[in-house]
Amino acid sequence: MFFFTRQRLTTIAFSLFGAISFLALGLPLPFLLGPMFLCLAGAVAGAKLQSLGVIETIFRTILGVAAGASITPDIIVQIPTMAQSLAVLPIFVAVVAATSYPLMRRVFGFDHVTSFFSAMPGGLQDLMVFGEEAGANLRSLALVHATRVLMIVSIMPLIMVTFWAVDLSQSPGTPTVETPTQQLLLFVAAGLGGWQIAKRIGIFGASIIGPMIVSAALSISGIITQRPPAEMIWAAQFFIGLTVGAKYTGITFSEIKHIVFAGVANGLLLSTISAVFVIAIITAGLGSSMDALLAYLPGGQGEMVVLALIAGADLTYVVLHHVLRIFLVVTCAPLVFKMFERDRK
Repeated sequence: MFFFTRQRLTTIAFSLFGAISFLALGLPLPFLLGPMFLCLAGAVAGAKLQSLGVIETIFRTILGVAAGASITPDIIVQIPTMAQSLAVLPIFVAVVAATSYPLMRRVFGFDHVTSFFSAMPGGLQDLMVFGEEAGANLRSLALVHATRVLMIVSIMPLIMVTFWAVDLSQSPGTPTVETPTQQLLLFVAAGLGGWQIAKRIGIFGASIIGPMIVSAALSISGIITQRPPAEMIWAAQFFIGLTVGAKYTGITFSEIKHIVFAGVANGLLLSTISAVFVIAIITAGLGSSMDALLAYLPGGQGEMVVLALIAGADLTYVVLHHVLRIFLVVTCAPLVFKMFERDRK
């Protein structure tokens, strides 16, 4: 089948219009929020949208390269200082799951399986696979998590501007024309090569983690000497925003009233829990306020990396926390679910 279906071309058109509109109005993060909100509006209006599949994944690798290229020998020395903050993450994940499940099950009336996987603060793709195998309502599961990510990614820029005066209009990197061709080729090789190696090994979050590991090795050895240029990072933002917005395709008013509202409530709950843990991390001196918030907000690994790049946050700190969070959910959620099922019988 020809890759660019009518639905995908429609999605690209909405996304381009969103990015251009946000740019013209001077709104923050136009290449991320523009496609996200215009695709959302289009989906609510009844437009048939579709994510771009492997193309979106290819552009996600840029975020992994950007994160890895930020890891230098000086940063490596600082990683052990993050151990205490990372040690708090399992408690955070357990608290989120223990409070979110009753909300989904008792307040919003989702079935047991859907409630369980909706409560997990992990990656949408992994949870969809687990949920499908366990018999969850995949439509509800996707909308709950998409709404959580959409809400957190939408609110976070306002927080960053209000509390840290972050200039969200600043370029996330140098222009492509100022980047040596050799470096550009290394970015592409590290991104695609790292992704495929990690995918074959079976590493979770392969499209970000694989490129991050390869580019970090090249950065530490002095082969990669800078982050990817602004245009590459903007492209990654564009496709991430497009993908989140397109998940609302075919949404009905009934789903908005029930499922989307449940996703908003869940997002507020998770944000509140995150705030408590962030305050504890800052008070204990285990991280700066912005780094801790970006690390503990479960707004999607790729989306949080984008915000960290724009804000100039500690990418190593942010990425390691999200990697561990997703690892905990991916490894523990199926085991805990099986234990619950065994006890229910």
